[in-house]
Amino acid sequence: MTDQGDPLARIAAALERLAPPPRPQTDWLASPAYVWTGNTARAVEKLEAPRLDLLQGIDAQKTRVAENVLRLAQGHAAHDMLLWGSRGMGKSALMRASILAAQNAHPGRIALVQVGTDAMEGISGLFAELGRVNRNFLVYIDDLGFAEGDSVGPRHLRSWLEGGVEARPGNVRLAVTSNRRAIVPRHAAEQDDPLNPRDVVDDSLALADRFGLSLGFHNCNQDDYLAIIAGYCREFGLSFEQADALEWSRRRGARSGRTAWQYVNELAGRAGRLI
Repeated sequence: MTDQGDPLARIAAALERLAPPPRPQTDWLASPAYVWTGNTARAVEKLEAPRLDLLQGIDAQKTRVAENVLRLAQGHAAHDMLLWGSRGMGKSALMRASILAAQNAHPGRIALVQVGTDAMEGISGLFAELGRVNRNFLVYIDDLGFAEGDSVGPRHLRSWLEGGVEARPGNVRLAVTSNRRAIVPRHAAEQDDPLNPRDVVDDSLALADRFGLSLGFHNCNQDDYLAIIAGYCREFGLSFEQADALEWSRRRGARSGRTAWQYVNELAGRAGRLI
């Protein structure tokens, strides 16, 4: 019979093969941004974001978000943020641009951590890690929405924002973008509940009210749309015709910052340029 070796050694080797490899430690001081996957983080070596001055048509929102992020970078009191409203009006771009501006002003003091909506269950572990780091962080959830009937997600979000045992630590603030201020979906019960229709609405809005800074973004008018295009064209040395820009928005069915950027990208392609 062939010698199979020490049984205890074979058992130990089998257990090592079954055990998951140890999770690599994240260097939370090394990178400008990270992506949280639910139980670990991936470093982003370069944060891609436009300059704040290139974001046109959202001047009031830009001022307040950039100022709040700068406070966080400086270690001062800062708000959790909810940016809600129309798609394509620069909510995500403004968040990244504000972080980049704060990093330029205070190198190494702040980082952005993006959390996918499918990784939210692990966010309490993320907060525990970040709370032990001597750096400030903006944890960012893009395009957040909860399915109808989901009571767990909103409850966790309330706990993270204030008062709960899993609340984010002092060096962390939470930023969320959503299409609706109430975050949760609108349905007929908001109007048709025969018992107390306002209770449903008020409960939804109570979640939004936990953000210290809540800013609405709305589709831009024609003048703002053209101003956005003009700003990008000045930056990249492009020219455009107003009638052509308006025709582009009509074909797209919307006037927004995203539509304006897509038109500028079209202009660059026509000119044989890469931007």
